[in-house]
Amino acid sequence: MSLKSCFCRCAPQHLTNLCGSKSCSVWITEPVFVVAGHLGCPTQALRKPRGTYSRQKAVLVILCASISQCRRFDYRPKTDPYCQARYTFCPTGSAIPIMKEEDVIEVYRLQAPVWEFKYGDLLGHLKIMHDAVGFKSSLTGKNYTMEWYELFQLGNCTFPHLRPGMEAPFWCNQGAACFYEGIDDAHWKENGTLVLVTTISGTMFNEMAKWVRHDNETGIYYETWTVQASPDKQSVVWFDSYECSKFILRTYQKLADLGAVFKKIQTNYTSIILFSGEPVYLGNETSIFGPVGNKTLAAAIRDFYYPFKPHRTVREFFVDLLKIIDRVILSHQFYLFYNLEYWFLPMKFPYLKIIYEEVPLPTGIKTSFDV
Repeated sequence: MSLKSCFCRCAPQHLTNLCGSKSCSVWITEPVFVVAGHLGCPTQALRKPRGTYSRQKAVLVILCASISQCRRFDYRPKTDPYCQARYTFCPTGSAIPIMKEEDVIEVYRLQAPVWEFKYGDLLGHLKIMHDAVGFKSSLTGKNYTMEWYELFQLGNCTFPHLRPGMEAPFWCNQGAACFYEGIDDAHWKENGTLVLVTTISGTMFNEMAKWVRHDNETGIYYETWTVQASPDKQSVVWFDSYECSKFILRTYQKLADLGAVFKKIQTNYTSIILFSGEPVYLGNETSIFGPVGNKTLAAAIRDFYYPFKPHRTVREFFVDLLKIIDRVILSHQFYLFYNLEYWFLPMKFPYLKIIYEEVPLPTGIKTSFDV
């Protein structure tokens, strides 16, 4: 059983029951079918099991405990007016059209540096890439783009606001899907990738659209970080990220489940990884910051997040950067908010790494044997 397979992917029912999750993926919102949600998939791992277990059951519990799982929600909560985006989310978003069954639709892999529209290929040199998927209808000749990203930009999804008069950190961390007509060829081609990966029928497209709506309505929080025990490829992954590339990977897998046959081309994706010993569960907002919460722990969490605030001056930035280095690298401390719960990460070398790693295109229907 592969550790990674229990992550943010829709697993067979017997495995999702075993690992303590109903399903995997998230998003939802506006009438146009744009979705919102950020802040990481929740995890059921690392909790101390109650009662007694046989050795065999204990092994299964440990496996699931070492795995992050995408938490699903019954509905997407309304966003707080306090949360504001510098760049409007999905400004040209539209409903996903119903395609004719006999249509032949080309599916394109789209990838470009994050914030390419503002900084060009700057972040591309660091392999910090954004992923999307494109479609072209042979009957109408129309092109479409679909992507999943933060409602209120990456910083808000990664770190909270410390608002006056509020004990708990305030998060603006929803992420969502965005579907709109057109493919900006220049944006994707100039510094990134625009390549045909498969062809599907109109029927398959319509089935995918139903899945996308469900995925968007039940998966709502963006999570920047992947947290691993070490840089080794077979390392335990404590928490998996939940961002644009994960949505694209889920979409490709859904198309494969529907019968799409993908080309044999190399596909790489960006991950931002924190390295940590076994995480320690701390509690949720109520248990930590509520009336009978742990005031010492609450103060420590707020103090940790304070240097990550937006900065108005260069001096302020470097002062807080030194505080971050002292806390994360010298003191080996990091507080992670994941699945609406707080975890303490005992950080270890190399602390943080950005990787651009190959994840192959799916080769067929995902079965329990894959997991």
